[in-house]
Amino acid sequence: MSRSSESAVTDLAAATPWCELVAELQSFFGCQFSLWDAGTGQLLHGSEGQPVGDRLIFAGLVGAVDRRQQACFLVEEDGLLALAIPFGSELQKHVVATAWFMTRDVGPGENLAAAARLLDVSVDQLRSWLPSQERWSAGALLRLAEAVRGTLGRRPHGRSLPDHDQPTLSRTDHRGDEFRLVHALAQHLRISNTEREISRLATTWLSECLPAEGFAVQYLPVAGDGPDAGRAARSPEFQTAGRCPIDSEEFVELIAQVGLQDGGSTYLAGDGITNQATWPFAGIRQLMIVPLTEGNKQFGWLAAFNHRNGSEFSSDDTQLMNSLAALLAIHSSNRLLYREQAEFVASVVRALVSAIDAKDPYTSGHSDRVSRVAVRIALELRCSPKALNTICLAGLLHDVGKIGIDDNVLRKTERLTDDEFEHVKRHPEMGYRILADLKQLADVLPAVLHHHEQWDGGGYPHGLKGEETPLIARIMAVADAYDAMTSDRPYRRGMSEDQVDQVFREGTGRQWDAKVVAAFFAAKEDIVAIATRDRSQREEKAS
Repeated sequence: MSRSSESAVTDLAAATPWCELVAELQSFFGCQFSLWDAGTGQLLHGSEGQPVGDRLIFAGLVGAVDRRQQACFLVEEDGLLALAIPFGSELQKHVVATAWFMTRDVGPGENLAAAARLLDVSVDQLRSWLPSQERWSAGALLRLAEAVRGTLGRRPHGRSLPDHDQPTLSRTDHRGDEFRLVHALAQHLRISNTEREISRLATTWLSECLPAEGFAVQYLPVAGDGPDAGRAARSPEFQTAGRCPIDSEEFVELIAQVGLQDGGSTYLAGDGITNQATWPFAGIRQLMIVPLTEGNKQFGWLAAFNHRNGSEFSSDDTQLMNSLAALLAIHSSNRLLYREQAEFVASVVRALVSAIDAKDPYTSGHSDRVSRVAVRIALELRCSPKALNTICLAGLLHDVGKIGIDDNVLRKTERLTDDEFEHVKRHPEMGYRILADLKQLADVLPAVLHHHEQWDGGGYPHGLKGEETPLIARIMAVADAYDAMTSDRPYRRGMSEDQVDQVFREGTGRQWDAKVVAAFFAAKEDIVAIATRDRSQREEKAS
């Protein structure tokens, strides 16, 4: 199809109700769909950002898809799937939506001629399009397609998804409510979002689609005494929305009262239980509690209190609560795994730094001081929080390659010979090899490998010039040089601050990046304080 005819189809669609359906499908799947008239095979809307596909093939198949009224795959070609979703007469015209999805990575040398013919594009166009596509499993696509069809097909012309921060959820269809709520919450399940933030969203959104007066989420405290455990909840987290009739302490009593201390399944209680004389919670008339569990781990509970109409909570209400509880538990499980991995990485770093200090006692504390100085310089350069964390780790590990250097050379009390210095110069590459297989430390590798490069190309190991050396390594080079010049060695005393300043001025634009040196001088007062305080503390511990 020519560019002009594609534009005409898209412009026509933009003036029709189909644009709402296209927008909603894109919000669910992350790509635009083409829309077809199931009765005539006419293309109503050509998707933007991905190929439409062979129009003759699709025009002949959309009628069959419409008659089945079930999402299916029209075509499959070696990792490419054409998904079709039918929407019936509620939309005033029988429409089938289609889009292409990838189910696996495609190698650079694979023959894509057949796939290109199906998508009605050239092989070059197909190769340029493939890298931007997400990878899906066929089963997940079909399940999502059926859920979307059930939700959107019941609304005239579709209805826009709620804003992710303020969703509007109708109770006209529990299945649709469940899908829209889970979809909206899933957009926020990032590791950086705390349990408190996620539970606040969950309880607020639940109040718009479940007939309960109040909701609560309680997270159990996180076990463990590691350094990173302090960033996790050490006591129960309690979040509410609406009119919750009990506080956090009473919620603990409630869990014990109904026998859910050790997990269990969904708990429902109505007037038959809450009207008994032995029921200790006067403000609770109806109750639904579902556990937050992932595998064999229990993270807490999600509860709904008091049906707005005084009725019992239904099985549909329970299903929605369980779906949401599953997402909350997955989020907590992911955060726990992230904390465990972060603690593992921190333990590895501490062990390696200890090994470096033990290997070269004359420079004990050097790695820690370089890390602190480098972070202060990076702050002056307005580096991002993520970059600051990487620079901190890189400073601690920049000399890890010295583990592979001969002890007699590292501990030598006289100046090194040329051959010995050449041996020491191998430590950046040794450090790179030591850390290369730890993917969690991949971002620090440029600093480990290149912190002895020089601005004019006279450094090692690769003789990089100017900005060929990554910024993180240029920062590390200045921090490393500062601590080396100001530290005492068996064969010399550390330089004075004035002497150090003179060396940096003379080496700016030759050995070091002028921008980094300027940041060093701007932060000089803090940097001196860092070095002085660290050495004083180490002297106190040694005495």
